[in-house]
Amino acid sequence: MKRGDRIKKKTPFWTELWRNKLLYLLAVPALLYTFVFSYMAMPFMVIAFEKFNYKTGIFSPFSGLDNFVYFFKSSWAWTITRNTVVINFLFLIAGTIFSVALAILLNEIKIKRFVKVSQSTMLFPYFISWVIVSYMLQGVLGTENGLINNLIAQAGGQRVSFYSLPQYWYLILLILNIWKYAGYNAIIYLAVITGLDEGLYEAAYIDGASRMKRIYYITIPLLVPTICILTLMSIGRIFYGDFGMFYAIIRDNGSLMPIAEVIDTYVYRTFKNTGNPSLSMAIGMYQSVIGFILVFVSNRIVKRFFPEGALF
Repeated sequence: MKRGDRIKKKTPFWTELWRNKLLYLLAVPALLYTFVFSYMAMPFMVIAFEKFNYKTGIFSPFSGLDNFVYFFKSSWAWTITRNTVVINFLFLIAGTIFSVALAILLNEIKIKRFVKVSQSTMLFPYFISWVIVSYMLQGVLGTENGLINNLIAQAGGQRVSFYSLPQYWYLILLILNIWKYAGYNAIIYLAVITGLDEGLYEAAYIDGASRMKRIYYITIPLLVPTICILTLMSIGRIFYGDFGMFYAIIRDNGSLMPIAEVIDTYVYRTFKNTGNPSLSMAIGMYQSVIGFILVFVSNRIVKRFFPEGALF
């Protein structure tokens, strides 16, 4: 080391904590929530291997894998797994495409006032409760008074009972998911796009690249790392259905359960109907373990072929 070179000292932890105390203070509620509802709840996972008794709690009699065997022998095990994966896969693919497309469109619009109004309009559905959305949907798809059925009847057609015909609901649920979340996710991609180097676009413009070519050869490739990271995070939750969405919209409709019952709603219904927390915990553990495996495997694949998009 040459004379005069300074050795950069590492800032002590407590000094860093005091210097940015207000920023760390903002993180305290989230840390407490995570600690209480995630880490402190972990010891209770043992009841998945027990015949739970409310008097003895986590010290109930050990039953081994009986709860898992009971679940996998039921006809619903494959059904709810298939529904959860298929529906979330559709949400992931379509949601990513629409979110990226919206972000690119907003970035290409140069009228700032229109962009602000558009962003507010797209964000609004995200803050609407699924309970409210379920009543709005009833007003559109209802058999007797629904908007679509009224139009069909006025045109001389036969009313359609949407709530008893499962074949329509993959598309209906997909449209609802895009309507509610695409605008919110587009803001994330738009923030990435606005942070890209403008010099790249200027150089491409000087070289004669059209707007579509600039999007295709600059914007989309530079968005790929962010898309990969968000996709990996979504894959981690591909075994988790949106409980609020499915329970509010499907409710206890037996006609739609074969294609719209997901693991989260099944766990809730199982506990509500049987009062057996051990069985519900076993199903939840199965859900968590498979989700972890999917994230780990997906991250390894991405890290091998596209290291910049890996989570870890």
